[in-house]
Order: sequence, then C-alpha cells, then structure tokens
Amino acid sequence: MKMSGAELFVKALKEEHVDTLFAYPGGQAIDLFDALYGEEAINVILPRHEQGLVHAADGYARSTGKTGVCLVTSGPGATNLVTGIATANYDSVPLVCFTGQVPTALIGKDAFQEVDIVGITSSICKYAVTVRDRNDLGRIIKNAFHIARSGKPGVVVIDLPKDIQRAYGDDVYVAAGRRTYIPSPSLCMEQIQKAVKTLMQAQRPVFLIGGGINICHAQKEMLTLAEKTGIPVITTIMGKGAIPSTHSLYVGNLGIHGSYAANTAISQCDVLFSIGTRFNDRITGKTEQFASQATVIHIDIEPASISRNIAADIPIVADAKEALPVIIEMVHPLAIGEWIEKIRKMQEQYPISMKTQGLTPEKIMKQINQIFDDAIITTDVGQNQLWATQFLNLDGSRQKLLLTSGGLGTMGYGLPAAIGAKIGNPQKDVLVISGDGGIQMNIQELATAIVYELPVTICILNNGYLGNVRQWQEMFFYRRYSSTCMRFRKSCSLDCNRPNKSCPEYTPDFIRLAKSYGAKGIRVTDESQIKAALTTAKNTPTVPTVIEFIIDREANVLPIVPPGNAIEDMVMEDNL
Repeated sequence: MKMSGAELFVKALKEEHVDTLFAYPGGQAIDLFDALYGEEAINVILPRHEQGLVHAADGYARSTGKTGVCLVTSGPGATNLVTGIATANYDSVPLVCFTGQVPTALIGKDAFQEVDIVGITSSICKYAVTVRDRNDLGRIIKNAFHIARSGKPGVVVIDLPKDIQRAYGDDVYVAAGRRTYIPSPSLCMEQIQKAVKTLMQAQRPVFLIGGGINICHAQKEMLTLAEKTGIPVITTIMGKGAIPSTHSLYVGNLGIHGSYAANTAISQCDVLFSIGTRFNDRITGKTEQFASQATVIHIDIEPASISRNIAADIPIVADAKEALPVIIEMVHPLAIGEWIEKIRKMQEQYPISMKTQGLTPEKIMKQINQIFDDAIITTDVGQNQLWATQFLNLDGSRQKLLLTSGGLGTMGYGLPAAIGAKIGNPQKDVLVISGDGGIQMNIQELATAIVYELPVTICILNNGYLGNVRQWQEMFFYRRYSSTCMRFRKSCSLDCNRPNKSCPEYTPDFIRLAKSYGAKGIRVTDESQIKAALTTAKNTPTVPTVIEFIIDREANVLPIVPPGNAIEDMVMEDNL
C-alpha cells in the first residue's frame, strides 16, 4: 500500500510512541497538519509562538524522560526554533524538531520563506538533515529518534520539503538498518579500578556532580555511592537534586554563586571525583587555580567534555548509570571525619542566607518548599534562577524536579517549559519562578495555559530591573545602570544609578494582564502574604495563577566570585 510522506510522518510518530506534538502550522507544513487532522493518538498542542513551542517541548522532555517533538513551517517558523534548539542541546535534552521546507526544486533559489535551517542549526544540535528522497523518509525519522535519545541526548532537526511530504511511497515504517551513531564505548575497567584506588586513598575527597546524573536518572545510584563512602557531595546548578539537598553529605552548589563551603572544599580537596559536568567557566572561576591540590577523576559519556576545560588525571568515558553500580561494589567507607567536620563548620559559619528584612526571595523559596512537596519547578534565567537554585530543596528523585536553562542561559524559558511539563505531568503541581524581565519574553504563552486549562503557578520576582546585569553594574561598573531599569521612561535621567520615589510605575501591570488572559492574579508586597498566595494558587484547579512578588529593587545574589577570581575568592554579604 502506498501513502504520502505526510501520512508516513504521522505513522512514524505513532510507531515512536509520540503522544504529544508541539506544533505551529504554515504553508510549507500544511500537508503534515492535514495528515494529523482528527488523529486521536497524538495530542497536538498549539502554543502562541514557535519559541514558546520548542521550550514547551523541552520542558515536556525533561520532566517526562520522553523525547520531545515539535513541528513548524519553513522560514520564520524554523528560525524561531533556533534559541530553543540551542537551549535544549546545551542541556542534553532529547528533541526531534521537524521543519517544513520549500519543494526541493526551489531550494537555493530564494523562494518565499526558504531558509537553510540545516546550515543554521548544524552547530547547535546533535544532527540536522534535509530529506531529499521520499524513500529515505522512514529511515531518517527512525534514526533521528535513535540519535536524539542515545548516548548523550540532544536535538535532531529534520527538514521536510513540501514535495517530499506529498510524494507517495511505501507505507512501511522500517526499523533503521546498521546504526551509524555509536553513543559510547563499553566500560574501561582498568580506568575504573584506578579511579577507585585513588578515591579510597583520599584524605579530603569530594564528589562533584553535574547534570549528567539527572539526565541519565542515576540519582539513586549516586546517593548509594555517597552514603557507602561517606564522601561529601557538591553539585553544579544542573546537578542539584542528584542527592537530596537536605542530606547531611550535601555541601551545596559550586561556582560563581556557589556556597562558601562548596567553593572552599573544591579548592582544598585532594581528590575531585566529578561525574557528568563540562567544567564550564561558571563553576571553575580562574581555571589554573581550580582544585589545584586535587587528583581529578572525570566520568562523562561525551569524550569531548573530558579535559576540555579542566585536565583529568583519570578520564573515564562512560554512562554514569552503567559506571556507578560497578564503582559501588568496589568502594568502602572512608575515615574522613576530620574533613567532614571542617566542611560542616564552614556551612555553619557561612550559610547561604539573605539577612535583609521583609519580603525576600529566600522566604518565598522556603514557603514553596513547605507547600509544594511534589512539584516540578521551572525557572527563567537571572537572579530568579540563582535564588531558586540556592534555596529550593530538591530530593534527588522525580518528586521535586527543577528545570532550568543551564548551558545557554535562556531568558523566556520558564513559562513555556512549565506548560510542557504540566502537559506531560497533569497530576503534578508545576511552578514557574521568573523575573519581571524574563517573564515578558514569552508571556504570550499564558494564552496556551488558559486554552489547555493548565493550572501552573507563575511566581514573578519583580524588582523592576534586569536584576542580574544590574547587580554586576552595581558591583563592578560603579553603579552605571545602563539599559537595565524596567521602569525607564523617555523622560528619565540617562545617568540614573539608583531607584527612588519618583520612579515611574511599572509597565505592564502584571495582575491586570493576567486577568485579561483569564488567569488569576495576586500581588504580594509583604512576607505575611506569601503562604496565602501560594496556597491559593495550589488550590486553583483549571487556570494559571500569576503571583507578583514585589521584592527589594537592589537585592543581590550572594556569595559571588568576581570576574577573573578563583572560586574561593568570594564576595560575601558580610564583606560588601
């Protein structure tokens, strides 16, 4: 039996068990949408912008463990995916993105809404391909799903010309032939034995855990390894949740805004056992002084990530999910009580805490911890993200999950990602933590939440600034607040460097805007109102709730490592 390429596309999605498709129609994808018409097995979600669409697919994938799938038309539809593709690929999220394309005979002739999306995205995704032959369509789709979710997950882009969609061919969705993509080699026992021997001889060891543990769902194994050895655990922002953040062995986050204890422990350790991290500049600070006293063991599924930024003395290319059970069988408890006690004293002496009075992000996060014990939390990027990663308790399981843009640092991610997460997890509470700047980048997705009856809770930390950049301007640029005030009017002084009583009103009024969409809106101006607002949102069944928290306009995220410093050279609240 013959079927069109568009019909085979739908059949392929069903064979790959795709139950949700985030899609926005257009001329060069209309045949695909026609083939989807009336299809009950696939829930087609229509967001309000393609960037919101791809972030929603990302949030769906991160929160469910499935491959996220999206479909857009050619030209601007495709290019609007670019930021989301890079966001997901940086954080190793499995996505398959289908883009419509002009007919093959018009490719390269500047046809209406023609762009070389494969050329545009090849450097920011795992694989990108234009289908040139209808007979190759099934094989390419099959391999795309295999590539996206195998090894180190990532994004695959499939460009579908209109004539390929319309062409008829075989109706068999064939399994892929010989795999051309080999995700990772088998475990090297010699390296693992060497690593374990080094670890068991350590006096001041630490585990440094990145997002790789959460990606491969090895939180249980990581907790077992930490408890069996008694070795303290430090995480990157993406690795938080690898073990419960309330666990006695958990030290804190590492990096530019890491805790004093975590940064100092890394600087003083003699063995650094790192798993699933790229050692990017946000965690290393001055690289030549990073863990300078330590033997570095590095496990990562991606060979290119090992020794790229920090040289590994013992490199191990492996999937942590496979390597950790082997290591667990080989280790024993270490007598490192003096080291543990030193770290605990540092945690007690220099806790991460906001000492200011009134309504603070710390108090908001702590109420979220108490009220939402089984939730998915997404963040935007900036101070809101950093406060969330400092103060939210994550338990190392899918009971409380944090979704955030770690590698690319994408503003506008939080709301659409929450929508995708809620669609994939309708039984769970889903919250967004955003700033007043980031929320406006994809605020149109409130309409998506309304029409699909998604009761997400949207927490806007409103300080009237692009807060993270403003903080840097305050601390390192002599308070020259250039283009960071969100209350700015044309009539304002161009050299304003601090908020005052004459500042204009904020635009927009988030509460009125929320209500115009059909959402519930609550403004919180005092810490006594936090609990009631969050409880109201939790008990609102079918519409989103926007809670605007009016926080101190110049609240800062501390500690902070100034640019060019080693990570132990931190600015603390007490030495400002």
